[in-house]
Amino acid sequence: MRAARLIKMVLLLQNRATMTAAELAAELEVSERTVTRDALALSEAGVPVYADRGRTGGYRLVGGYRTRLTGLARDEAEALFLSGLPGALRDMGLQDAASAARLKVTAALLPSMADAPGSAARRFHLDAPGWYQEPRTPELLAPLAEAVWDDRPVAARYRRGDGEVERELEPYGLVLKAGVWYVCARAGSAYRTYRVDRFTAVAVGDGRFVRDPDFDLAAFWAERSAEFARSLLRAEVVLRLTEPGARRLPYVTDRAAAEEALAAGAEEEDGRLRVVLAVESEEVAFGQLLGLGAEAEVVAPAALRERFAEAARAMAERYR
Repeated sequence: MRAARLIKMVLLLQNRATMTAAELAAELEVSERTVTRDALALSEAGVPVYADRGRTGGYRLVGGYRTRLTGLARDEAEALFLSGLPGALRDMGLQDAASAARLKVTAALLPSMADAPGSAARRFHLDAPGWYQEPRTPELLAPLAEAVWDDRPVAARYRRGDGEVERELEPYGLVLKAGVWYVCARAGSAYRTYRVDRFTAVAVGDGRFVRDPDFDLAAFWAERSAEFARSLLRAEVVLRLTEPGARRLPYVTDRAAAEEALAAGAEEEDGRLRVVLAVESEEVAFGQLLGLGAEAEVVAPAALRERFAEAARAMAERYR
């Protein structure tokens, strides 16, 4: 355990030049006191770790020291080959580069791990698009991917509503969600998300923009996805649910909204659970809740309750 931590500490200092004790402690998930002891142990073992004192100080390797302890373990090699998504790389125009990189890494592996690429491929495959959807590669994905990799601004035309708008964008990252590509970009002073298949023209600029080092693509996407999901839920429906209906509710409507409604629900005298469910609209709620059949009773709004009653009468007449 400690040996692996010491190796990681050397590799961190090799890649980042200087790191504070606090930074090393965070990366290694230990205390700053442990970092001090590990640095002393490395120094005693002949690794030239030097500590600069003062407010701007930190740990560094002296004299351009570089370790050769960069061999991959089997699980690390397999994880590396899992990180390549062939379909996504092909769509972005990076298939040849990824293939060359995999060949180079494969050639560097020890003979005992030569089967790592095949081992990973036999055990894991990512199929990103949802069911019943034919995956389509947006025509302008490749130039956008080029701009993302090289930090180049783009001048773009984007389809919005019935018309098109022109935008000057700094594309920070690409996201593949359920078979749909999105680009997260800075437009002016704000960060926004655009569907790649709605771009009608993309011109990649010659210069480079300065990327904000604090921008976290995964965190940004998670936040905007949650905001988008919440923004869709603009209406409320009051329901009485049987126990089976309560169990099935998260599977027919928005899961987060269903779980929130169930947690705040109140049990009535007949044992059913009364909940207030956030929904996109009455129209959408009708289609979703119809799947619960008699396990759910709409209490309000009155118009939606009457619509369910009419549907029930029509069903009874059809099956009489």
